[in-house]
Amino acid sequence: MQLTSRTRAESVLLSLTIIWGSTFVLTKFILENASPFVYVAIRFFAASVLFAALFFRRLRTISKDGVAKGLILGMLLFLGFMLQTIGMKFTTASKSAFITGLMVVFTPIFQLIIERKAPKIGNIIGVVLVAFGLYWLTSPKGSEFNIGDTLTLICAVLFSIYTVYLGVYGKDHDPAHLTFIQFASTAILAAIAIPFLETAHLNLTTNFLLNLAYLTVMPTVVALYMMTKYQNYTTPTRSAIIYSMEPPIAAIFAFFIIGEQIGMIGIVGGILILSGLIISELSDIIFMRLRKELL
Repeated sequence: MQLTSRTRAESVLLSLTIIWGSTFVLTKFILENASPFVYVAIRFFAASVLFAALFFRRLRTISKDGVAKGLILGMLLFLGFMLQTIGMKFTTASKSAFITGLMVVFTPIFQLIIERKAPKIGNIIGVVLVAFGLYWLTSPKGSEFNIGDTLTLICAVLFSIYTVYLGVYGKDHDPAHLTFIQFASTAILAAIAIPFLETAHLNLTTNFLLNLAYLTVMPTVVALYMMTKYQNYTTPTRSAIIYSMEPPIAAIFAFFIIGEQIGMIGIVGGILILSGLIISELSDIIFMRLRKELL
């Protein structure tokens, strides 16, 4: 893996956290006008249609193995996304983002189990700092751990498994193929679940349609495709550290848009997360220089 390719990829992944950070507040607004499964089915169906229109020629060459791998990723994405969306009905936008960020703690564990790859010392130090930071952010004074937080925690576990498999499958398959199958399977699974798991409702207001359009295009079509494309240029642990910047960004959006506050404890947590990100990102350079000096 060339350092320049990895640096470019990680820069892209870092920019995606800004897009994803904006989605938590908007999803809260969306859920005022649509039930969770209806919202997810519409969002990913629209994303599938748009993506197919953009990548029609490339999608004609998809293989059976590509479909199979895409379905596995789609199942993980569907389960994680639904748990996160349902959980957001019972918790705050900031807290949902913070708990989702705990995937950074689980990713190295599943990378070790699935790929038999142990994280580097710099990654471990980064994970520890991020874990402490996320602890402060997910345990603000006076906040109780509720059912929404529990569902979101399970979502974080599923997203960490998803991140590892995305890196594995992305090495051998066209990202456009994997992305489209993920979108389509998530839309279909959500639609199938509607009559069994919720009382469906949908209110097509102007704000709902505008929020849905943004959530469909930017964090879904653009961000998930870019994630699928660039994930295999870095390690799951390093990417998970990068994704951990999403909670502080989401907290900023939540503060300015709906007035959610995290207080001084949250600020300390954000500093720890940023420190973990920097150490993980610079670990190769730091330890390379140390080896040269010792030798």
